[in-house]
Amino acid sequence: MKENKLFDTRKLVLLAILTSIVIVLQLLGTFIRFGTFSVSLVLMPIAVGAALLGTVTGAWLGLVFGFVVLMTGDANAFISINPVATIFVVLLKGTLAGFAAGAVHKVIVSHNKIIAAVAAAIICPVVNTGIFILGCYLFFLPTLTQWGVAAGATSVTAFIFLIMISANFLFELGVNIVLSPTIVRLIQYRYESKERT
Repeated sequence: MKENKLFDTRKLVLLAILTSIVIVLQLLGTFIRFGTFSVSLVLMPIAVGAALLGTVTGAWLGLVFGFVVLMTGDANAFISINPVATIFVVLLKGTLAGFAAGAVHKVIVSHNKIIAAVAAAIICPVVNTGIFILGCYLFFLPTLTQWGVAAGATSVTAFIFLIMISANFLFELGVNIVLSPTIVRLIQYRYESKERT
């Protein structure tokens, strides 16, 4: 009984730490920009939390990420066009990114822990960016077409992929692939070594 409580306490502490890291990294990320939007450094702790603590934790961390994006004004360009759609897309993309990372990890982890952590690290930015792109097409297409013309893009698709998300997505994906599995493995190793002693 005492061992289960200790394990639950560890989970709660880890959740609190990861939530804090999400907030701090998103606040710091507002100062780092590739192209139009700030870089989402927070996808790394979201993927780590999803891998270590599951889909609900991943979804929670993604939701926190979305709230911080809205509070910092990082989505103001879209809020001025359609506030309801912006809030919906921003909260949904983070939440689903975290949930999907946890779900993919859960499916693969029994076969290989490292591949599961890498898969979670990949799926998190893919879902986050994918939902963003879908939201752009569903809710903001006329405005993005105007922005694309002003930027000299040949089409709205070229504008979205080449100007708005290309550098951001590649940076986020690279950071996640390199750091998330390493952090997951280090934390798992730490827990495993404590259980052995």
